[in-house]
Amino acid sequence: MSLVVPGPCGVAIRDRLGHLTSQDEKVLRAVGEHQGALASRDLKARCADGLEHSADTWAARKRDLTGVSSSRIAGAITKATHDQWALARRGQTTHIQKLAAGIKTLRHRLSLPLGERGTKRAEGGYRSKNEWFRKSRRLAALEARHAAAVSDWQAGRVRVVRGGKRLLNTRHHLTRAQLTEEQWRERWEAERWFLAADGESGKRFGNETIRVTPDGEVSIKLPAPLAHLANARHGRYTLTSAVAFAHRGAEWADRIEANRAVAYRIHLDTERGRWYLTASWQRPVVKTIPLETARARGMIGVDTNADHFAAYHLDRHGNPVGDPHRFPYDLSGTADHRDAQIRHALTRLINWAVRAGIAAIGIEDLDFTPEKTREKHGRKKRFRQLISGIPTGKFKARLVSMAAAQGLAIVGLVLD
Repeated sequence: MSLVVPGPCGVAIRDRLGHLTSQDEKVLRAVGEHQGALASRDLKARCADGLEHSADTWAARKRDLTGVSSSRIAGAITKATHDQWALARRGQTTHIQKLAAGIKTLRHRLSLPLGERGTKRAEGGYRSKNEWFRKSRRLAALEARHAAAVSDWQAGRVRVVRGGKRLLNTRHHLTRAQLTEEQWRERWEAERWFLAADGESGKRFGNETIRVTPDGEVSIKLPAPLAHLANARHGRYTLTSAVAFAHRGAEWADRIEANRAVAYRIHLDTERGRWYLTASWQRPVVKTIPLETARARGMIGVDTNADHFAAYHLDRHGNPVGDPHRFPYDLSGTADHRDAQIRHALTRLINWAVRAGIAAIGIEDLDFTPEKTREKHGRKKRFRQLISGIPTGKFKARLVSMAAAQGLAIVGLVLD
């Protein structure tokens, strides 16, 4: 099955808040800590509601937060809470599916005679009684995990960590992470702060809570308990630092001068000791061309391999024309290195597509979840590591975004 993938619908840009005074940092930390505590309390309440959540419970939580912040801040916190709960719920569903895939594979292989060879479509039996016994124990463990996960899903229970589970676990491995307890604590608290505001169309410069003027002046509407820290009218605090967005700055300026919604987030990079401001907004949905039109105007078919993209120029019937073009990448090393390699390869691929004068890029849907399990490729450790090393989520998002910027459509090929 083939379908034309919709283009990107959002933009995010960032700039550093440099030259902040000690008072600026004191205010930002106080606001972040206060609103972070409110966000933690609200998330706890949302998780306790589970599947019993309704518009009435949402309104009650928002009213509870409004008294110690403001209506807009309460709205931003409750919205972030619902997004976080929904993300955890989707992750829970994916975890259940992954466990089910592993259980299915184990049951199939355990049902086969020892030493039976597999095929391209199905795995074979295990090679020894010892391996068969160990896999039968693993099957029992996966079935127990699956039953517990399904029970949580049916009851509406999710496990959410504000600040991140990975950072929480780092607390038990400070020596390996090369952190002191004080450094970890600073990072943990900074990750749990809440310094964000949703955009509002029609409001001055597109945001009433965190306002950025066209000349880069940043001011924050303080929550009620911290109103005594204000240095401007109407309970606002104006930072001494100004921002200047180098990337998409003209697009951002056009939006705020027309009072169109722009959301902002302020965060502290504890490793560098730097504060940053991120601006984001939604863009009109890119109009997609019909699949038949894309084929008629020419397409490039892309095959993802272990170390390169192989791109074929396709005719209107989907047949390759000429030899493939190779765009290599190296997926060894750190996550940042792999991400940079994929980005560089995609840039060269899209530049070649533009020069070829085609209208769309066709690529298979990269969902390797069943392939990553050791139940299917238990002895092929390097193969599983290779598949796990491909950043499929970032790859798909970046491909769609970069292609849309060049006026190219993406055709997703869902392979059975």
